[in-house]
Amino acid sequence: MTDQELAPAQDEAPTITQLEEEGDVAADYIEEFLDICDIDGDIDIDARNGRAYVSIDSPTESNLRLLSRPDTVNALQELTRLAVQNRTGGFSRLILDIGGSREARQQELGSLVERAVERIEAGSTEAALPPMSSYERKLVHDIVSARGFVSESHGEGRDRHTVITRG
Repeated sequence: MTDQELAPAQDEAPTITQLEEEGDVAADYIEEFLDICDIDGDIDIDARNGRAYVSIDSPTESNLRLLSRPDTVNALQELTRLAVQNRTGGFSRLILDIGGSREARQQELGSLVERAVERIEAGSTEAALPPMSSYERKLVHDIVSARGFVSESHGEGRDRHTVITRG
């Protein structure tokens, strides 16, 4: 299969085969990175919701926690996406999870939304959250919707953030 065959057209959702290829390329990149850093970790690949998901965990005590900070995960995710894009020729929306960092971040986002909703229930007309990635904003929109409130993204680039209001 050629690189062009692996890359989805700009307006098409990637196929499972393309997502699996993204995951394989990402896993190779991550494995090499972990070897260079002398960090142990098991890599799992999944394809769901139009994205490749790569998670790194360690069944034993490991120095993997050094990479599990949100900023570090996001930086490594971007480097991994670039490696995938370089190999496949197509845009990657790959999600990287290191040591359960995504679940921990989702809980943090839930707490942020909870505090914002409390401000609205106390009389504020809206509550703005800090800037975050598109993936995190998507999670926030889902949490807000489940709470019966409305959210919209505002701003551009690094300043893009979510504003929550009553439904």
